[in-house]
Amino acid sequence: MPADFELLTAEEMAKADRLAVAAGIPSLTLMENAGRAVADEATRMVSRGRRIQVLCGPGNNGGDGFVAARLLKARGFDVAVSLYGHRDRLRGDAAAMAALWDGPIQPLIQQAPQASHSGSIPAGSVDVSTFGPNDGLVIDALFGAGLRGDDPDGELRRLFLALSTISDELPVLAVDVPSGIDGSTGRSLATGTGAPGECLWANRTVTFFRRKPGHLLFPGADACGDVVCVDVGIPSGVLQDIDPQAFANDPELWRDLFPRPSPRAHKYDRGSALVVSGGLEMSGAARLVARGALRVGAGLVTVAAPPSSVQAHAAQLNAVILRQGQTPDALQKLLADGRLNAVIIGPGLGRGGDVLAQITTVLASDAAVVCDADALTAIGQAQDEIFALIKAKPDRPVVFTPHDGEFGRVFDGGTGSKLERARAAAAMSGAIIVLKGPDTVVAAPDGRAVINANAPPYLATAGSGDVLAGILGGLMGQGMPAWQAAAAGVWLHGDCASRFGPGLISEDLPEQLPIALRALLRPQDAP
Repeated sequence: MPADFELLTAEEMAKADRLAVAAGIPSLTLMENAGRAVADEATRMVSRGRRIQVLCGPGNNGGDGFVAARLLKARGFDVAVSLYGHRDRLRGDAAAMAALWDGPIQPLIQQAPQASHSGSIPAGSVDVSTFGPNDGLVIDALFGAGLRGDDPDGELRRLFLALSTISDELPVLAVDVPSGIDGSTGRSLATGTGAPGECLWANRTVTFFRRKPGHLLFPGADACGDVVCVDVGIPSGVLQDIDPQAFANDPELWRDLFPRPSPRAHKYDRGSALVVSGGLEMSGAARLVARGALRVGAGLVTVAAPPSSVQAHAAQLNAVILRQGQTPDALQKLLADGRLNAVIIGPGLGRGGDVLAQITTVLASDAAVVCDADALTAIGQAQDEIFALIKAKPDRPVVFTPHDGEFGRVFDGGTGSKLERARAAAAMSGAIIVLKGPDTVVAAPDGRAVINANAPPYLATAGSGDVLAGILGGLMGQGMPAWQAAAAGVWLHGDCASRFGPGLISEDLPEQLPIALRALLRPQDAP
C-alpha cells in the first residue's frame, strides 16, 4: 500500500510512538517536533499583535501545547496558557515540557477546590476572564486522542459548552483531534453526533505521522476542519509491525488495478454486465445503472426487464441490449451465457413477488454481483440463506451497497462506529460492504477498509446510488478486484459529482465519467 494513506487508531498510533522510542528516538524529541508543527500552523493562522490562547490538558496533548506555547512566545507572539487540571499532577513528558514554559499558567477551571468523584476532572466553571478582544487564535491541546469513553457526570459537556461560546468568536487550531472526538471512531461524547457540548469544533487540526479514522468519519470530519498531517520523526518502518488495515480512499491505492482496454480487445473482453430491472414505475433506476456501467467502460450492458417496462426501456436505451423477462427462470437462462460476468440487482426492482428467488438465482451463477436497494431489503428477510450462498463461492465477488436504513434492515443495525459496523457486516456476510454516506466506508471480509472523503453534498439526490451500483458492476465486469473496484467506484462517484457541482441530478453523473477517467489515468494511459 502507498505510505501516506494508512489510518491509525489511537491505539495503533500509541504503538507507533512506542516503536519509535524503541528504535532510539527520544519521546521528548517526538513531542518537541509535534509542538513545533502546531506552532508552525498557528503562525499561519494568526496575525502579529493578536494573542494566542493555548489550552493545555493533563496528558501528552497538553505537553504538545506547552511546546507550541514556548515556541510561539520565542517567535514574538503574545501567548497565554491555561491548564485543565492541576500542574502538580502532570507526569512524564508533559511535565517536562510544562517546566520549560517560563510564563504564567492560568487554571482553565475557576473554583475547583476538589476533584469530582471520578477523581480526575475538577469541578467548577471555565475561567473566561483570560479571553479578551485582542485574542486571535485558540489552540485546543486539551485531550486529543487521549479522551475516550462517556461523560457520566456531564463535567466535560459543561466544559465544552463554555468553550464553544469562545470558539464561536475565534478560530480554533486542534492538536491531534478536537477535544471530545474519538480519533478511532469519529464519534463525540454522549450521543456521538457532535452536538453542542459533546466536543470542540476546530477550523484546522494538526495531527502527526498518519491520520486517524476519526479525521474522516462524521461528526469528527466536520469538527476537525482542515486536517494537516505532519512528519514528527517516526520512521515509516513501524507500520510493518502495526499492519494497519484502514486507509483513506485515494486513487494511488487502486490505480494500478484499474481496467484499461487492450488494443486488441473486443466488447466481451471489456466485461458484459446484466442489469435486472423492475416494473414501469421505477424503471428509470435500471437505466441509470446501465448508463453508469457503460460509461465506466463495460463493453456490453444488458437490461432484463418485465413486460411492463420493456417499452419504456426501448424508448430510451440505445447502446444497451434489452431482454424481456427477469423471472428466476429467465435470469438462469441469460446467465448460462458465461460472457455475462457481472450482475447488478436491486435498483427499482420492487419488494414483492419473486425478488428473493431472483437474488438466489443470480448468486447461484459465477458472475460478480452488486446488490443494492430493494435487493438489500429482500436479503434482510433471509440473511442466513443469502450469506451461505455468498460464502459457498468465496472466489466470486459480491458487493452490498446499503445506506444506513438498508444496512439496518440487513444487519439489524449493528453496533460501534461506522467503520466497525461495516467490517463486522463484511465478515458476517462474506460480501464487500459499501456503507454509503458523506463518509462512505468500503470494507472487505478480511478487515481491509477504506474511508472515502471526496463526496460533495450534491450526491444527496434521487438515483445517485443507482449510478454508483452501475459503476461498481461495470468495473467488476472488467475484472477489477471487488474491494478495489468498490473503492474506485465510490471515489469516481464523488469526483464526478464535484466536477458537476450545484444543480446535479443523477443523470449528470455518468456524463462526467469520461472527464473523470481521463484525469484519473496516468498520462501514458490516457488517449
